[in-house]
Amino acid sequence: MMMSNSERASDATVLSWFLIVVGVVTLGVGVFFVASPHETLKVFTVIGGILLLIDGLLAIIGALVGVSESRGLLAMVGVLSVIAGVVLIKKPFQTLLVLVVILGIWLVVVGIARFVSAFSRREDRGVNIFVAIVDVIAGVVILSWPKPSLATLAVIFGIVLIIRGALSAYAGWAVRRLSRDAGSGSVTPAIT
Repeated sequence: MMMSNSERASDATVLSWFLIVVGVVTLGVGVFFVASPHETLKVFTVIGGILLLIDGLLAIIGALVGVSESRGLLAMVGVLSVIAGVVLIKKPFQTLLVLVVILGIWLVVVGIARFVSAFSRREDRGVNIFVAIVDVIAGVVILSWPKPSLATLAVIFGIVLIIRGALSAYAGWAVRRLSRDAGSGSVTPAIT
């Protein structure tokens, strides 16, 4: 069954707004971590857990509906992110060391997975490789110093969130622009 142009435009509009909202929220949380690094561990772990949960759910949805060759890898990262998010939300840790290890490992695994999957698709390969490298570097830095202050960890994690949020918002804006151009007839959509 073929989709009409108006259905495609509607889907693209919803996707673009979703990406923009997720990007702005992620960016805002990142700014919060950088600007107020002395928040309590409980608040930090719960917010981090919520973000991991959302990221994991988005990865699982992407694996279910995507056409990429690395769907299994994406699903695995999604499940790990959801589990880590639920644990952080339900049981905020008493020591920063456990949180550091979980976040560091998560960033390294997600970065490696994104790096590998970037080569299976042509579109946005450079952006995905850049985000993957940022994730891996942040994870390695966090794991290299397992006992940093909360402020240091919050700033590192905040910078990663700012970059991810800005890229997500930009992707939403790009989808919106392409959808608008396709609707006006100036660009022929390449959807088969």
